[in-house]
Amino acid sequence: MRLISTLLAGLALTLSSMTAHAEVRFGIMNESYPPFFAKDASGKWQGWEIDMMDAVCEQMKEKCSIVELSWDGLIPALQSKKFDVIWSSMSNTAERSKVIDFTDKYYNTPSTLIGPKDQKTGATADDVKGKAIGIQVSTIQSEYYKKYFAKVADEKTYQTLDEAFQDLAAGRIDYVFGDSLALDAFLKSDGGKDCCAKMGDVADDKEILGAGVSGGLRKEDTELKAKLNAAIAAVRASGKYDEITKKYFTFDIYGAK
Repeated sequence: MRLISTLLAGLALTLSSMTAHAEVRFGIMNESYPPFFAKDASGKWQGWEIDMMDAVCEQMKEKCSIVELSWDGLIPALQSKKFDVIWSSMSNTAERSKVIDFTDKYYNTPSTLIGPKDQKTGATADDVKGKAIGIQVSTIQSEYYKKYFAKVADEKTYQTLDEAFQDLAAGRIDYVFGDSLALDAFLKSDGGKDCCAKMGDVADDKEILGAGVSGGLRKEDTELKAKLNAAIAAVRASGKYDEITKKYFTFDIYGAK
């Protein structure tokens, strides 16, 4: 407890010594991605990532707002200063790090294949040979497909995962490949629980799949990065991170240290 108190005090001092912004604008994908973000009946965003954003903003003592864009428009919009930080389940990868910077991670989960319940399980190149795989555009799974599956399977790309899920349920594709938590949410839904099942997690490749989900920043925004990192650490150290996570998951989503 003394160590945690010391850490929190240090993080508070770090945050208080930084310049306040008029507003920190968080860019998120403009489609539902439960349980991380989705709109309620009133049109308000909610979910794990939204609660985490609120907790981070409270630590930073900053006013924060949400800007919605398509997934493949997030990095260009960040670079053109339409908002300040991508906060949309984006993995920190070597390829993306060439053009933008990242905060420390705030969660990390494996990439998974799902398919019809009567299909043989497995997530290797041999398992998907001759099959059609649905993948959302501009994702780490699309890059993974190019390296490991492109020679043996066909890729069908989608602007949203919901479109891929619809084609899978209708039998127009054999698999959907994506983040395990998003795919698990579909498998538990009315549209997914009867038709489909998990085929398996793919073998890890940190160069492609990344080092975890993080906030995306312009490379020159070093002070905002430091402030966000201090706030993420404070949320974890205070126990707020676990409190938020327990609302949505029965297991730890932070991943290995």
